[in-house]
Amino acid sequence: MSVRLVLTKGREKSLLRRHPWVFSGAVARMEGKANLGETIDVVDSQGKWLARAAYSPSSQIRARVWTFDANESIDIEFFIRRLKQAQLWREWLAARDGLDSYRLIAGESDGMPGVTIDRFGNFLVLQLLSAGAEYQRPALVAALQNLYPECAIYDRSDVAVRKKEGMELTQGPVSGELPPDLLPIEEHGMKLLVDIKGGHKTGYYLDQRDSRFATRQYVKDKRVLNCFSYTGGFAVSALMGGCSQVVSVDTSQDALDVAKQNVELNKLDLSKAEFLRDDVFKLLRKYRDQGEKFDVIVMDPPKFVENKSQLMGACRGYKDINMLAIQLLNPGGILMTFSCSGLMTTDLFQKIIADAAVDAGRDVQFIEQFRQAADHPVIATYPEGLYLKGFACRIM
Repeated sequence: MSVRLVLTKGREKSLLRRHPWVFSGAVARMEGKANLGETIDVVDSQGKWLARAAYSPSSQIRARVWTFDANESIDIEFFIRRLKQAQLWREWLAARDGLDSYRLIAGESDGMPGVTIDRFGNFLVLQLLSAGAEYQRPALVAALQNLYPECAIYDRSDVAVRKKEGMELTQGPVSGELPPDLLPIEEHGMKLLVDIKGGHKTGYYLDQRDSRFATRQYVKDKRVLNCFSYTGGFAVSALMGGCSQVVSVDTSQDALDVAKQNVELNKLDLSKAEFLRDDVFKLLRKYRDQGEKFDVIVMDPPKFVENKSQLMGACRGYKDINMLAIQLLNPGGILMTFSCSGLMTTDLFQKIIADAAVDAGRDVQFIEQFRQAADHPVIATYPEGLYLKGFACRIM
């Protein structure tokens, strides 16, 4: 007999709408015992079967749904089916946009909660963020080896969120050759170097691909400030768009060194690129006090908010940094500003920018809206999958 997680009466509604999470407050009791990450059945208060899910006893998200099909087992064949389904969309997208790298699996939106897989050339980079994903690691890896025999697999499950699920952080080769220190990938005609072993996330921010490309439309003969530049994707795109100068700012010298290499790799004019190791908040204030002006500013900060208790503080941070950017822009200048905080809604982010403009004493027009690239889809039953949002704003 399977282990069953029984829900409190009335708490089955979200599962009936096929939302993939069961929170601890919805649980009435467990029938039987399950190990961390093990597959269990979820039933309503009357015992009616609802879903098959991964159990996580120490997480607020007590269970993450693998399937709403009672006849589907969670095994190697399950992962092969899910991977094939995801690959069909990515293949079309890669052909359309000339990509050799993309997000292959975007967690819940691809029916694999807690699983992130990015493909960089012939390297698959794996991030297992939930207890269920970790428990299914052998089956998932076997499915990947079956479908992608030409690819090496590298593990980047070195993310703090694993601790919430009661797991250790892991990193290192899973199968195949080790990735090089810097792997060149292609994106919209740009060559970009990716640090799979030590870079942010899985090595690169694939989700900002469309926004990087859109930057080219705004920068011809313009002076550009690229804040939180990381390895310079926006800077390379700005140079390809014909900017007169781009100043990239980051706290990591290693990232700035790679950014410079990216400019050289694309045979772009290095004399138009400046790389500053500095704190963005401090530098913006210094620029303001010195009367510096720019025509385009890219503001792509790291996540400011991890949980609801941090949301108010994050709002203040986003407002301050956008206010400073607005003050530095020439009339008619463009602010391209982003938030990758999932708890920050698009409407709230737009309001923060509007408030920042009022505090800066400037008018702002919202002229274009951005979100994560199409290889980071958002399934309708899991709106939380939309985490990246951004605007191109014209500053009057």
